[in-house]
Amino acid sequence: MLKSRVVSLTLALALTAGASCLRARAQAVLDDWANVKLPPPPALKPASVDPKTTALLLFDFTTQTCSQERRPRCAASMPKMRRLLEDARARGMFVVYSVALPNTDSKDMMPEIKPNPGEPVLPSLGPDKFLNSDFEKMLKEKGVQTIIINGTAAQSTVLHTGGEAALRGFNVVVPVDGMSSNDAFAELYTAFHLTTAARIDARVTLTRVDMISYK
Repeated sequence: MLKSRVVSLTLALALTAGASCLRARAQAVLDDWANVKLPPPPALKPASVDPKTTALLLFDFTTQTCSQERRPRCAASMPKMRRLLEDARARGMFVVYSVALPNTDSKDMMPEIKPNPGEPVLPSLGPDKFLNSDFEKMLKEKGVQTIIINGTAAQSTVLHTGGEAALRGFNVVVPVDGMSSNDAFAELYTAFHLTTAARIDARVTLTRVDMISYK
């Protein structure tokens, strides 16, 4: 009798452990990856900015990261980036560049959007341009309250610098046609994160280049 009870108890414990294991597996996103349904796309909104208090950021658009061979989605964005840059310069907006890789500088920028003399080019700083730099000080000295952030790769530079800017109190305008990556999913994820993450989403306006106007 005692042996029978021990066997029954052992079997019950095993079944309980097995059920718990199955529940744990079901809770792991990688197990459900193929079944995850994408949320609806976030809404694009018009953005009206004051050029006197806005900075245009063109981050990591170098020939090493943005060529047709290396990242065709980035190369395809250059006509719109050129238009956005011309509009910003015509209004006297502060323009800031960055490079993605060590041992690169302004001469490596994509030819469509080469920096003018006096437009700062941040060195290779990683995905968050605020870390270990004077970037925030530079913006505040210019009276910048809003940034229009564009860059490649979207899930790196745009996501981390844009998100950190929002957390630091800047208004963040993100043209979806100004952020690029190796594939569309990384851009999709960036747009979703910036418009849903707590304390970031309230300061982010997701838009397009042709939806930006100037006060």
